[in-house]
Amino acid sequence: MGAKKSNPAVHREDGAVQVKKRSQFQETWRRLKKNRMAMLGLFVITLLILVSIFADFIFDYNDVVIKQDTSIRLEGPSSEHWLGTDEFGRDILARLVHGSRVSLSVGVVAVTISLLIGGTLGAIAGFYGGKVDNVIMRFMDILLAVPSLLLSITIVSALGPSLINLMLAIGISSVPSYARIVRASVLTVKDQEFVEAARCIGANNFEIIMSHIIPNCMAPIIVQVSLKVASAILSTSGLSFLGLGVKAPTPEWGAMLSGGRSYLRNAPHLCIFPGIAIIITILSLNLLGDGLRDALDPKLKK
Repeated sequence: MGAKKSNPAVHREDGAVQVKKRSQFQETWRRLKKNRMAMLGLFVITLLILVSIFADFIFDYNDVVIKQDTSIRLEGPSSEHWLGTDEFGRDILARLVHGSRVSLSVGVVAVTISLLIGGTLGAIAGFYGGKVDNVIMRFMDILLAVPSLLLSITIVSALGPSLINLMLAIGISSVPSYARIVRASVLTVKDQEFVEAARCIGANNFEIIMSHIIPNCMAPIIVQVSLKVASAILSTSGLSFLGLGVKAPTPEWGAMLSGGRSYLRNAPHLCIFPGIAIIITILSLNLLGDGLRDALDPKLKK
């Protein structure tokens, strides 16, 4: 049996041994590493991020990704085109690689928008309470009454299909969930002793919220971000499938699915490979989110 790893120890001059406490990040990382499925999700997501960053070095955008060649349209996987070609003779693998950049960027930007707006409103509602809390949360309840995908469709239809409008629509539709989570976290923290101590030394409400309350509410927010990025990517694919996403010929996984559905019987690879890319990405983000939730849960400390 292997020796069990102990906390780093510091030996004092009097001979006593003082255990050095890990930081919160080190403790979270230590527990996350024990979750093999979460580490698998982290590996896949890291790989996707690297692929999206270096997409232009892997496949040239103008010469490979959007270049049409109808003489090789609807070809199956081969040594020249590993995943085959689409209805316009474009390489599917190259379009999947560049499509990862669109999907990940929309997911990250949309979550950032919803986190900034929803987190701010939730923090204000939880900290001040009373009428402010009532007004903000009733407005959030109204938004929650509308399905998020339907709200996104409405916003994109009103603003017009484009990448920026797609990010705004998905971001706004996720605002209520962040507002509720941040509000609940603030309510559990705002009456703690360190908040009262900050108030006694003259800190104003803005300093208390930003320097003391928000940092102590990060655990549920981090978990929600990882899960909502997956939801945003799925919404992006859904809206693109409906023709409300990015404009052609920009590659995007949902748009590739939409374009391939007409050839599902004769060339199923047009839908199979984009579908697999979406499934793997969503599954990896969910595995990572579940792992972070377990690692950040104080009740599960080991």
